[in-house]
Amino acid sequence: MKYTKFPKSEDKISKLGYGAMGLAGWFEDRTQQQMHRSVINALEQGVNFIDTARAYGDSEIILGKALKDWQGEKPFLATKVESLGPDNTRWGIPSQVEETFPKGHIRHSTETSLKKLGIEQIDLLQLHLYWPNWGVSGYWMDELQALKEESKIRFIGISNPDCRCDTALPLVQSGLIDAVQTIFNIFDPTPLDCLVPIAQQNQVAILARCIMDEGGLSGFLTEDTQFSEDDYRKTFFECVPRRMYIKRIDRLKKYVPEYAGSLAALAIKFATHHQGITTALTSMHVEKYANMNIAAMKEAPLPEEVFQEIRQFHRWIRNFYDTKLWDKEAVGGTLSIKENTDA
Repeated sequence: MKYTKFPKSEDKISKLGYGAMGLAGWFEDRTQQQMHRSVINALEQGVNFIDTARAYGDSEIILGKALKDWQGEKPFLATKVESLGPDNTRWGIPSQVEETFPKGHIRHSTETSLKKLGIEQIDLLQLHLYWPNWGVSGYWMDELQALKEESKIRFIGISNPDCRCDTALPLVQSGLIDAVQTIFNIFDPTPLDCLVPIAQQNQVAILARCIMDEGGLSGFLTEDTQFSEDDYRKTFFECVPRRMYIKRIDRLKKYVPEYAGSLAALAIKFATHHQGITTALTSMHVEKYANMNIAAMKEAPLPEEVFQEIRQFHRWIRNFYDTKLWDKEAVGGTLSIKENTDA
């Protein structure tokens, strides 16, 4: 495992982190024992950054039990304050902070997380949503700072709602937060254009999420792949025609095996390459895939020229909230229009 320092601290952070949304059971059925073991398995292999959220079902409870059984060094633990309000107005377009994080809610959510996790202090508390129309001050920021002063949390962060990563810039430049979680992968390297360099200037950590594009970058998707109705990925992979996605994946195969042992390894190595990425989060609730992703960290890093080539020529920005949060016809028949093109 490779490590870096969490800005403004001496904490050594694994460049690959455990993204605990999978512990919510939204992807496939896993037993409590399997999920518990997956946490221990990752920790045993040097992963020491875990990211969960109040909104991830029983994820915090499962993590709390696993960490109680873990005999090694305490990992860096991050969670998120649950955001309130209807999905389509909360995630798709800017909401009002009074609706998303009403007075007292941040503290209540944090206290609940502490109990569920069975700990006395959270390393990183993130707002699960932030819109720049909220500004950089107000009662919500006061609540976060108060929790920090009381040592209930060590660091403050936010999680960007979607691919519009630059919405975090006002807070990054304010000096009031310590981390930003944002989408970052081969198809969406745009944080490198603006967010990452400005975060580096302000000593703000960048937590990369969706680094496997919900698994699509592993190459598992075929024309015939089926998802159950309650599988989170079903909506995600309906953003564009299936054949268009597969065509983009096929273009990446030229880098395998010369520069990566697999497509999944290529995605992992791309996401962890830049020094401005503090840690890259990936689902590790299935040990088989977790072990493969962790093994990718043992491979030689991508040559800089290959990294830059992928960054420049393989970007493909999609906002799956267009189909997740609004009726397809209401957004101009997104799927039917794109179904007739290979663009």
